[in-house]
Amino acid sequence: MATGWNYKFEAPGAKHGAFHWKGDLQDTSAGDGHNVCVQVKVEGYSWNRYNGKQKKTVHKDYYTYDGAARYTKDAWIRACRDRGSFHPDNCTVTKHYKR
Repeated sequence: MATGWNYKFEAPGAKHGAFHWKGDLQDTSAGDGHNVCVQVKVEGYSWNRYNGKQKKTVHKDYYTYDGAARYTKDAWIRACRDRGSFHPDNCTVTKHYKR
């Protein structure tokens, strides 16, 4: 699902001290009719969802941060298969990153 991923924290004061993540999100089960997504969370906020495309590979490159803080200290990320509103998403193990 997720290949070639890189993660880093930006320096405090640079790009809000954001959690910077990038990589390719691929729908490896094209026949199942479900989309893929990445979910990212920084401390104090809910999960953010970044959708992929069915039957395709898309490159993602984002900064996730707490706008009220000088920099982000903790971040969590996982890749998921979006199964719609009636079924829970299937997600990889959530990875935790700490500055």
